[in-house]
Amino acid sequence: MTYTLEDYCCSLHGGPWFGFKNINGNDANKTYANLVIHSDDDKPSESACTAGIAALQAAYDNAAYKRTRAEAYPDIQEQLDKLYHDMTAGKLDATGEWHKTIKAVKDATAKPS
Repeated sequence: MTYTLEDYCCSLHGGPWFGFKNINGNDANKTYANLVIHSDDDKPSESACTAGIAALQAAYDNAAYKRTRAEAYPDIQEQLDKLYHDMTAGKLDATGEWHKTIKAVKDATAKPS
């Protein structure tokens, strides 16, 4: 995902408080020069918008491991079944199958330092 000026403006307020002129169905015209404010809010500076877009992108990029882990984890029903069997076998520690499965995913997709 690549964040845009529109994404940043949407993150500031809810509702239709801004828009773009000269769009003509072309998203390429969604630039700062074409940004129009439809509310009493001040137009954010171009540097604030640039910094805001960069911050949104950095937060998204830094959370890549979370998205990778979410896809790698077994579905919740499978996890609950493993937990049930571990509980009945008295293996609620690192020897249980649920723990081994989750640890393998976490080890394969470690958090960035």
